[in-house]
Amino acid sequence: MEGLPALFVFSAGLIVGSFLNVCISRLPRNRSIIRPPSACPACGARIRARDNIPVLGWLLLRGRCRDCGARISPRYPIVELGTGLLFLVVWNRFPHDATIVFPLFYACALLVILFTDLDLQIIPDSISLPGIPLGLLYRGWIGGAWLDSLIGLAVGGGSLWLLGEGYYRLRKREGMGGGDVKLAAMMGAFLGWKLVLAVLFLSSLVGGLFGIALIVLRKGKGTTPIPFGVFLAPVGFLALLWGEAWIAWYLGLGS
Repeated sequence: MEGLPALFVFSAGLIVGSFLNVCISRLPRNRSIIRPPSACPACGARIRARDNIPVLGWLLLRGRCRDCGARISPRYPIVELGTGLLFLVVWNRFPHDATIVFPLFYACALLVILFTDLDLQIIPDSISLPGIPLGLLYRGWIGGAWLDSLIGLAVGGGSLWLLGEGYYRLRKREGMGGGDVKLAAMMGAFLGWKLVLAVLFLSSLVGGLFGIALIVLRKGKGTTPIPFGVFLAPVGFLALLWGEAWIAWYLGLGS
């Protein structure tokens, strides 16, 4: 990737990342992402334009509100930098035409979901539900894979729904949130049925190992809720980038 286009793409990602911070903060709380303007959560003072520059504003303020001195979470520059890097990765991996907006949306959606599920154990429907038709359109547009996308939607969402329903009937308490089901359906629409199965398997494996580690370290127990979207989101993004290579490698093992 040449220097000037890469800088432009990264800068665009930083700007989008600033908007994603708003989505992470407001969407789980059913607040508008347009109004009111960004303000300090401690004192309510409106964020000045010069302080709202991605990453740089936080650094110049030394992570403190200009008005009240309250600490500003480092999550804000982390999300902005992360989005810039996601933009670079997607730009380097996918064709530079109109279809690139779809993997960019997918990457941004997963980043928002990662943090909302981590913070509040909420996966906003306003992110995952619009992603389902976009995933169907994307796979249909780039390769005519409508059927694979539809099956992926059903397999992704249906698998987690059945798992959650079975757990509820056995244990009489919820084990899989509806947000996880809708997220898996969105992933299936974008990835197809083979890759979404791989994502579910790998995410469950990593999540299970994390749960075991919590129990061993006495930081949790068997009933401690674990936000599954935190594991689904990064594995789902990696599957978008290299999932086809995963499938080819796996099929090669049996040949």
